[in-house]
Amino acid sequence: MNDVKYFDHAATTYVKEAVLKEMIPFFNLEYGNPSSVYSIGRRAKRAIEDARHKVAKVINAKPKEIYFTGCGSESDNLAIKGIAHSLNKKGNHIITTKIEHHAVLNTCKTLERQGFRVTYLNVDEYGLINLQELQNAICKETILISIMFANNEIGTIEPIEEIGKIARKHNIYFHTDAVQAMGNLKIDVQRMNIDALSMSAHKFYGPKGVGALYVREGIEFDKQQEGGHQERDKRAGTENVAGIVGLGKAIELAYENIDEYNKKLLNLREYYINQVEESISNIRINGHRTNRLPGNANISFLDMDGEEILFDLDEAGICGSAGSACNSESGEPSHVLTAIGLPKEAAGTALRITFGEQNTKEDVDYLVNTLINMENKYKNFTN
Repeated sequence: MNDVKYFDHAATTYVKEAVLKEMIPFFNLEYGNPSSVYSIGRRAKRAIEDARHKVAKVINAKPKEIYFTGCGSESDNLAIKGIAHSLNKKGNHIITTKIEHHAVLNTCKTLERQGFRVTYLNVDEYGLINLQELQNAICKETILISIMFANNEIGTIEPIEEIGKIARKHNIYFHTDAVQAMGNLKIDVQRMNIDALSMSAHKFYGPKGVGALYVREGIEFDKQQEGGHQERDKRAGTENVAGIVGLGKAIELAYENIDEYNKKLLNLREYYINQVEESISNIRINGHRTNRLPGNANISFLDMDGEEILFDLDEAGICGSAGSACNSESGEPSHVLTAIGLPKEAAGTALRITFGEQNTKEDVDYLVNTLINMENKYKNFTN
């Protein structure tokens, strides 16, 4: 992997050495079941609770408000379905946006088939919702607002604090998919009036296969998986102890130096965008130019062949993406890019570059030079 230039940290990150080191004992030495009463089981339970405290501390929550899951998608499902079904006697209306991750969109589609009504808010050309449109969509049957913290494709950060105020004013629960935001942005669920929040460890240098869900104390939500009474009877199944330990360590490390980390990502992003703007003609920056995740740059290269961009980059040892890794095999243009007004052709030429802690300016120079060579090749071919 040393010769690979990896620019797809929004898809996944590697597991940090310190995280892996903390996880390893729970694979072979500390193998007790956390539900067991003997010592190795109690040690596993303590490790889980230690991780729960670490997650809670980062987002200013209580440990008992944190539930461990298998991934961000499961957290979204558990929050949205769980809250919706627990409140269906009060109302059946949910508000979300057209640019959510499919873990939210498809969950809402399922709820529609079960009799719930869902409003999908529009976004502007930058991917931002209109707060007045949100206000107008609220009715007496509205029970839940679910709007992502930051978009996984274009990086745009939504006005979360303002959304939280609106939700609280109308006594409506507010869930946010913060899978891309965790590890990149500071989040305070109390100040932002967030009632439920989803996260996934592998987005901030933790292991795959483990996520977490914050739900404010006092909010009832139905479990979606039957079995034992783990996670305070909200998520049945023997816990992934090693994964949970890894999540706890990863989130702790992510927020120890988040300002320095964000500064590095922002410098790399701006350097990359400026180099592209100076060197390549006919491009379009997708998403808000400044109000975006520090390491996200989504650019449409309008003179290039969209189907060939990723293949040519891969041949050059560069890992990038056209959008969400979860939807990379669909063959359809990005629902996010079409929602912000891009024609199908322009959406098909988009390249999402997302930076991480090991990227350097030399890596960016190599990426930009490769893109310049690609543009020249396409121009020569079309001429």
